[in-house]
Amino acid sequence: MDFSLSEDHVMLRDSIGEFAAEQVAPGAAERDQTCKIPDSLYSQITELGLFGICIPEEYGGAGMDTVSSCIVVEEISKACAGVGVLISAHNSLCVDPIMHFGSEEQKKTYLPKLAAGMVGCLSLTEPGSGSDAKAASCRAELKDDGWHVTGTKCFVTNGNEAGVMVLIAVTDPESPRRRTSAFIVEHPWEGLRIGKLEKKLGIRCSSTAEYVFEDCVIPKENLLGEVGKGIHVALGTLDGGRLGIAAQALGISVASLEASVQYSKTRVQFDEPICNFQAIQMKLSDMAMGIEAARMLMYRGAWLKDCGRSYGVEAAMAKLYASELSNRVTNAAVQVFGGYGYICDYPVERYLRDARITELYEGTSEIHRLVIGRALQSNPAMMNEG
Repeated sequence: MDFSLSEDHVMLRDSIGEFAAEQVAPGAAERDQTCKIPDSLYSQITELGLFGICIPEEYGGAGMDTVSSCIVVEEISKACAGVGVLISAHNSLCVDPIMHFGSEEQKKTYLPKLAAGMVGCLSLTEPGSGSDAKAASCRAELKDDGWHVTGTKCFVTNGNEAGVMVLIAVTDPESPRRRTSAFIVEHPWEGLRIGKLEKKLGIRCSSTAEYVFEDCVIPKENLLGEVGKGIHVALGTLDGGRLGIAAQALGISVASLEASVQYSKTRVQFDEPICNFQAIQMKLSDMAMGIEAARMLMYRGAWLKDCGRSYGVEAAMAKLYASELSNRVTNAAVQVFGGYGYICDYPVERYLRDARITELYEGTSEIHRLVIGRALQSNPAMMNEG
């Protein structure tokens, strides 16, 4: 059993970590205030190949594995969680379903564009269907000139910047098993408008949009996978997305721990640095222990995916643990900083706000516990399997 990263993974971690520290972290507080990622940073991310990290080289990507993608998202999220989720959502929620469910012609058409910096998104959630994805009502009706889509989608990550979208819409409202289908939609999209951009507690530089479809016509050949397999595409996509959010949450936790350690060495109370106090040491120890556990869960899920094995339950475990950990760690970090942790001069209040979303999107904590619990019911011996 080998827990070490490969030489290539270590080189990737170090290079992306250096880029994140030098180019992403310095502007994080400003982006939190302006709620925007500047074009210059998009260009740098594109030049580094981070929009095509897992896209095969034959389609213009870097051809790396899921472990690599998790490393990238963790390092970028350590510097700025909003930029981290930009990369995570692009790769796991748009690139991944096209790679796994798309035809060869669709891959040749869209993967090079996505690798070259055209931002991708997934349009799944609706105002009346969050955790209950099967309750979707956005309708796609097949006519002579293509699929006509009408309805509303909400909480679309990367929605303001996206040039390619994977859309899940109802194609057969009378069929409980084959109710929805998946589509690829490319900008410019006539008949689709952004209803509003959400104002959020955290990850403020990441756009979250409402999409309003008003008889938006999608070409017939843009059906992704089979008719009636929309939920299959969505659930498969979300499994990979959960590893990305685990990586984002992990990056936030690492940043919080590092800030807390550094601050505890310089903050003096009762004539000595607070890092000497057992109460502070216990908080820091719990942070570090949780981070190591979360990283192992994340890497295991990513490894299983790269091996072509079932990884849905492991992805749920990784996302659930890492997201809840990030909320505990950031809360503890604010406590270490005391009153200074509550003001914007220090980054931990931003880490706390950014962490909160990780328990909500890509499946709430409650949904993940159901996923794990149902898996245990169907296979009680699963925890003994390698």
